[in-house]
Amino acid sequence: MADAPLYEAVGISKSYGHVTALFDVNFSVNPGEIVGLVGDNGAGKSTLIKILSGVHPPDRGKIRLDGVERTWKSPHDAIEAGIETLYQDSGLAPDLTIGSNVFLGREKLKPGILGRLGFLDQKAMERQAAEELKRVGIAVSGSRRTVSDLSGGQRQAVAIGRAIAWARKVIMLDEPTNHLGARQSIEVLSVMRSAKEQGLGVIFISHTLPHVLEVTDRVVVLRLGRVVRDAATSEFDAESLLGTITGLIEAS
Repeated sequence: MADAPLYEAVGISKSYGHVTALFDVNFSVNPGEIVGLVGDNGAGKSTLIKILSGVHPPDRGKIRLDGVERTWKSPHDAIEAGIETLYQDSGLAPDLTIGSNVFLGREKLKPGILGRLGFLDQKAMERQAAEELKRVGIAVSGSRRTVSDLSGGQRQAVAIGRAIAWARKVIMLDEPTNHLGARQSIEVLSVMRSAKEQGLGVIFISHTLPHVLEVTDRVVVLRLGRVVRDAATSEFDAESLLGTITGLIEAS
């Protein structure tokens, strides 16, 4: 389907007991597009991301990737299809090198008998990690440095870079600039733009509305489990976006 979005949720509903977390939600992202997913606490953002990443199945609705309906039985299924998710806890191992973190869970073995015995090809991983981080525009020198030596912004950049390096379709980022200073946040937003330039679909979940307005192409607003606005970022300013989130401004 040439005109289909890269990744979309159609009519998604999800309840936990008597609590309706999502109701008839439609959401999509296109190649080379950054979509902001915003809403107050309890709006349903985390539930939607867990469904899109394969953590939870929806009660109703469909998920389509490249126009083809898909069913995720686990997060591994979504990862295998090219969808990477970075949660607030970046999942980096601070005592390992940058290169080892990029290949965490995907370690390369040495060729021949050493590989069959389980020996890791550390040099190959460090070299390829440096190439991948450079490709996505991450300026962190020395892939043999340990993550504990990096600033908060650099750690987030490495975590995002790892996700971008493995993502083939979509990357979802949950509050990637949370608790970062201004300079560190700029680094992370720059990496997101690089992901867009790579042709990935980027889903950006954030409470930091200036960052959403700065880097996204489109914004989807959830309120109490429903989409109340889906519009180009240019149609919002800080006041109108906050008003739409809180309900002080009725969505048109």
